[in-house]
Amino acid sequence: MRALSSLRWKIALTTTMVCCMVAAALGILVHNVVARQMVGEVRKAAATELAHALGHYEYGTAHGDVNAVFDPADLPRPLRELVARGQTGSMVGLEQGKPVMWAAGPADDKALAVWLPFGSTRERLRDIDTAILASAVLAAGVVALAGLFLADRISRRLATTAAVARRISAGDLDARVNFPAEGDDPGPRGSRDEVRDVAHALDSMAASLQARLEAEKRFTADVAHELRTPLTGSLAAAALLPDGRPKEMINNRLRAMHLLTEDLLEISRLDSGVERADLARVELGRAVERAVAGAAGAGPASPEGGQAASVQVVQDMVVVTDRRRLDRILANLLVNADKHGRPPVEITVDGPVVAVRDHGPGYPPELIERGPQRFRTGDPGRGRGHGLGLTIVMGQAAVLEIEVSFANAPDGGAVTTLRLPVGRVPTGD
Repeated sequence: MRALSSLRWKIALTTTMVCCMVAAALGILVHNVVARQMVGEVRKAAATELAHALGHYEYGTAHGDVNAVFDPADLPRPLRELVARGQTGSMVGLEQGKPVMWAAGPADDKALAVWLPFGSTRERLRDIDTAILASAVLAAGVVALAGLFLADRISRRLATTAAVARRISAGDLDARVNFPAEGDDPGPRGSRDEVRDVAHALDSMAASLQARLEAEKRFTADVAHELRTPLTGSLAAAALLPDGRPKEMINNRLRAMHLLTEDLLEISRLDSGVERADLARVELGRAVERAVAGAAGAGPASPEGGQAASVQVVQDMVVVTDRRRLDRILANLLVNADKHGRPPVEITVDGPVVAVRDHGPGYPPELIERGPQRFRTGDPGRGRGHGLGLTIVMGQAAVLEIEVSFANAPDGGAVTTLRLPVGRVPTGD
């Protein structure tokens, strides 16, 4: 049923149905024309025979026609009633069980009737109907095959375009349909190819989008590099200021700008695609516990109230990953939970799956639907920020081939799930 609902089958079935309807209409028209002509010829011959018979009867001469008789028992009732009203007529009927064409007219108070055999005419009509039906079936089959071929060609091109569109939406901006241009198309000149137009529009959109994103990446990287040097100098100069509230405020602002610059540089490296993972065998449960302990000791990842996040290992597993990058992912998630959520922060390790949950207002719907976007934090109720922490999480996860999903718990709180790939474990220690 699903295959029949595809475009190629819809076009093929529609073409076949239209062909069958046209063939049926033409068949009925041809049948009526031929039948009217053949029956008319037999009717005309019967009328001629009746005229001869009535002429002989009027002059009282013998006509010698063996097929003329008065008031025959097989004469159809409608024709008999017509003759009773003083009129002549003809119609198809039976004579001794055989099909004949009757023609009758009034002769005094009797009906003088003649008949001609009609069986051969019926057989000819039947043969013509058979030929019309066979021709219609053959034409419908040929049109169905041609429609299926053309529909399959269109459907394949549309499927290719849709597959490229999905690759682009998944982040592969190098994907292109690359259908031949109008001048390179071997088809007839001057013809309009809407599928090609859609494919070219998709390629143009992807190229434009890629150019804009590349320009944005270059701008971000350039700005971060340009800011790094003056910020380093500003931090060194701020250290020479006398102790006090002004120095503390300046250092806090400079450290915040320094962290933002480092995040932008990290994002630019991740966007460039040059980052490579240093894989090793890692016990996931212990790695998560060490990462949480390190983040809590660093300060920013600690939940409000100074309580560290709790780690529950349901099922430990040895995975192949980059521990440094995994630590970076977990640290950013803990920082995000500290800034935008509420304690307690719970981390669960169950096989290759790591879930980080807080008990705050949860993720905004647009983040769950579209994923994190830089410089967008979604719902203002989740706190202030630049939207770079989760962006870095997604970039580092892509390097490690970790699947990341964002959701909200039924009883409240944001839930981030990391699913690490399960590959071959190195045999060496």
